[in-house]
Amino acid sequence: MTEVLLKVDNLKKYFPITGGLFGKTVGHVKAVDDVSFYVRKGETLGLVGESGCGKSTTGRVLMRLLEATEGKVVFEDQELTSLNSNAMRKMRKEIQMVFQDPFASLNPRHTVEKILEEPLIVHGIGDKEERKRRVREMLEVVGLSSYHAKRYPHQFSGGQRQRIGIARALMTKPKLIIADEPVSALDVSIQSQVLNLLEDLQKEFGLTYIFIAHDLGVVKHISDRVGVMYLGRLVEITESEKLYENPLHPYTKALLDSIPIPDPDVKKDRELLSGDLPSPSNPPLGCAFHTRCRDCMDICKTTRPEMKEIEPGHFAACHLY
Repeated sequence: MTEVLLKVDNLKKYFPITGGLFGKTVGHVKAVDDVSFYVRKGETLGLVGESGCGKSTTGRVLMRLLEATEGKVVFEDQELTSLNSNAMRKMRKEIQMVFQDPFASLNPRHTVEKILEEPLIVHGIGDKEERKRRVREMLEVVGLSSYHAKRYPHQFSGGQRQRIGIARALMTKPKLIIADEPVSALDVSIQSQVLNLLEDLQKEFGLTYIFIAHDLGVVKHISDRVGVMYLGRLVEITESEKLYENPLHPYTKALLDSIPIPDPDVKKDRELLSGDLPSPSNPPLGCAFHTRCRDCMDICKTTRPEMKEIEPGHFAACHLY
């Protein structure tokens, strides 16, 4: 078995809800609620789920852009949640992030050269000439030209801007990249180019990815293993092929049934979800999915299911098993 690069144990992120005259905390939004998983060196772990399930918050907590409420994040035997800001800044050389909106994450007042050079300056890598050479090299690596370095972000298309975001993440030669919906804002034709680029870069630099998305087709294409999230909780995790061929959790089945088939003659029995997504500030007792589940039993309403290994390497949190 390949070495584990990142291990997450019982991760929680609660946002306080304030109210009343003195702004007292009257409740919490449970954005990430007791999530545990690991990522092996060189693999791609996909995190999927509908909007508001906590997948992007999980990525930001791993990067310490948001502080965890509880839990442990261990990267190469180093516990990240307890590091001070200075030590964490040094650690970000090894863990980088590609954001969903490339335009919002690139400084519009800086040239591409300055944007790409900044991580090298922050981490004290190379002299001025070496940094400029690395910027030119990295632009070529992500499919842009070295003369693009003098341009500003607004002079590029969405796909090109996302390539700049990927180049910036690669500047410090990280081991882990957290990609937060990196293709959801792009046209379908550009999506495939960026996904192929990410796969090529993974082979070339031996990268490890956590790939966050809500498009199940994209996740199937790029991921080795997939974790499914619902209302801040991980409900199923296994190898990509197993998940798509034999989903165990009723929520995963409903998600896969929601994928449209581009053939009007194919009729398929679909397990459509009923009801609305419950509020993360007041999640249901027991299994969070029981309010929308066709297979709901009495135990589901009172007892939270534990994540269990149902088949070899296939884990699910469901009372059906």
